[in-house]
Amino acid sequence: MGFLSSVSHFFFDAGILSWDILLTLLNLVRRKRRVGNVTPEGHPGYGGLWPEFKPPQEGDSRCSCPALNAMANHGIISRSGRDISFVDLNHQIRATYNFGPSFCSYVPHFAARMLKKSYSKDTFDLAELDLHNGIEHDASLFRLDTALEPNQSMKHIPFIEELLAAPTGKDKNGNVVLTTKDLSRILGKRRAVARAVNKDFTLSFFHKIFGSSNSSTLLTIFGGRVDDLRSIVLHERIPDGWESRVREPYGLTMTHFNKTVLTVELGVREKDWAEVAQEAARHHETSA
Repeated sequence: MGFLSSVSHFFFDAGILSWDILLTLLNLVRRKRRVGNVTPEGHPGYGGLWPEFKPPQEGDSRCSCPALNAMANHGIISRSGRDISFVDLNHQIRATYNFGPSFCSYVPHFAARMLKKSYSKDTFDLAELDLHNGIEHDASLFRLDTALEPNQSMKHIPFIEELLAAPTGKDKNGNVVLTTKDLSRILGKRRAVARAVNKDFTLSFFHKIFGSSNSSTLLTIFGGRVDDLRSIVLHERIPDGWESRVREPYGLTMTHFNKTVLTVELGVREKDWAEVAQEAARHHETSA
């Protein structure tokens, strides 16, 4: 059964990759969506009108991903963050953030495999996605490591404020924006410091790429705009009037996205933060 499952996953992944490449090519020849018409008509958020924001209540389930938590806080997926269908998540992420359909199919399928659940039949709670070293990983931009804070729905405000103060760029409209170099720099610091203060620290190559992928959504889907990111990552709220900065008709594909991911990852320099990491380790030991 395990062998057959592995073969099935191989062919599924190969099919997703082929589909993704095709969508990437189609995006090159099809007209982009008009500004103000990125969110599909009939879906929450069309015309910038998002459902009412309500912060989580006691007993609700949340995870380490601000974008998913924001969807729950607006009722786009279950407000409780519980009993969410993998299939429904696929469709809702696509319409809300304009990720490509191949992207939106692959990620929930991967999550279902990770949780040993059926993509088509089962449901999950958001907190289940924080299985350590599954999707969730050490050296996050927004959370302390699991060894230091097991509840990964808890934001670490100093990390977020540092990120929001890091941008060095501006877009054509004069908005302050994060750049790939900004993200590489702060990821390098987070990894160096986390490695120094967390005795249980782990970060495989896979999770380094995953970390750069999570970070790169800030540049792609959110355009790196600090005003929007403050609402999303600090308050887990979709800004009024917001729509995805990705206007391609078939959304953000994995093939296109990986160019940003690799640029961010290749720019990470942990060694530049060696002295900062040593100081953080000393402070951690004295405050423990």
